[in-house]
Amino acid sequence: MTISVLFDASRLVSRAERTAPTGVDRVCLAYAEWLLSRPDLSVTPVRTRKDRLVALDPDWFRACVATLRARWTGGTTERALTGDEQRLVAALKTPGRATESVIGTPPAPQTARPAPLSKLWRFLREPRGAGALPDSAFYFNVGHTGLVDDVILSALATRGVQRIVMLHDLIPITHPEFCRPGDGDKHRDRVLSTLRHASRIVVNSRYTAHELCAFAAREGLTPPPIDAIHLGLEPSFERIRPTDRKGRYFVHVGTIEARKNLAFLLTLWRRLAEQMGAEAPQLVLVGRYGWENEAVLDHLQRSPPLRGLVHQASDLPDSALADLMTGACAVLAPSSVEGFDLPAVEACALGVPLIASDIPAHRELVPHARLVDPLDGQGWLQAIEETMRQPPTVSDFTPPSWPDHFVALSTRLGLDGTAARA
Repeated sequence: MTISVLFDASRLVSRAERTAPTGVDRVCLAYAEWLLSRPDLSVTPVRTRKDRLVALDPDWFRACVATLRARWTGGTTERALTGDEQRLVAALKTPGRATESVIGTPPAPQTARPAPLSKLWRFLREPRGAGALPDSAFYFNVGHTGLVDDVILSALATRGVQRIVMLHDLIPITHPEFCRPGDGDKHRDRVLSTLRHASRIVVNSRYTAHELCAFAAREGLTPPPIDAIHLGLEPSFERIRPTDRKGRYFVHVGTIEARKNLAFLLTLWRRLAEQMGAEAPQLVLVGRYGWENEAVLDHLQRSPPLRGLVHQASDLPDSALADLMTGACAVLAPSSVEGFDLPAVEACALGVPLIASDIPAHRELVPHARLVDPLDGQGWLQAIEETMRQPPTVSDFTPPSWPDHFVALSTRLGLDGTAARA
């Protein structure tokens, strides 16, 4: 028997022009591929339009998913390096300090502006499915889209559709100081809608489940079943790569935003530059610019001791990112808070030493890493210096995988041929 499924592709298709994914984008792509790969499922991709769902053409969506996979992974053929990437490779091969820093384009001022014409054109040409949405057994939403009010989830509940929603974290609620003004209220509405109307909630860690249950208790709500299932890794990061790790540099991967604690990290790098001079290691920040990053930009653009030591890159495909991480002395993850930290898990899967903040998500996901309080400057300096002098022995680590994730989820939902579990 074929089971009809609605997959909310709103976030994924909005990323159609992105050259590299965020962590949430990776999850959306993995779920789309899993659902489309199952012959027992009839998948209708949908997109939110205000208070309703609009069907997308399934063939167009399959092509979109395949295109994103090839682009984000790096494909089977190597693309030509951009000018900035060539300069970054040269800088990291330079003993000691490079002649200049490689810094990506800073973000434009945060002002209201019309949508780019390319986005308008994509909207106009985006194929829609014909007719009304089919009667469906399941609705999957793993991208946080269309959940701020109750309209869509409650309408699906009325039709008897099982609503499966993933919540990635509660950071805008628990740590609003790290987010845009208003994001806390918006995410609170999103979480409340999910708690009230989802059939099941999937979360990425036991820590996120704990925070969600605590929030529900404060609001006087009884949550639906919550499944804490760790996220899988992409193929480029699933196995240890042999390396002599000759690079004298460290890597941080993630959006350049306040909660990543990068202003703190750059203050440490200034201290290393002052203490070690020409022997100071280089630092590569891989990620797009996010919110509340003024302090980081000030360090990158105006701090003389960091010139030639700190570099910034974005939009690297998985294959190039894995190569960069593998050659590093260590990957650094000093975040103040995380729901799940994919780059930290990826580093351990690749066999790269990891120095991470001592926070609940890291204690759950990468307990064998060197964990340091995110405000302990001296502790971080010591960990970095000791890693340069004597690289630590990397512990055996079995990373979570997408196949394991989906086996667990299928069992919980009864999509493995058994009854769904409460």
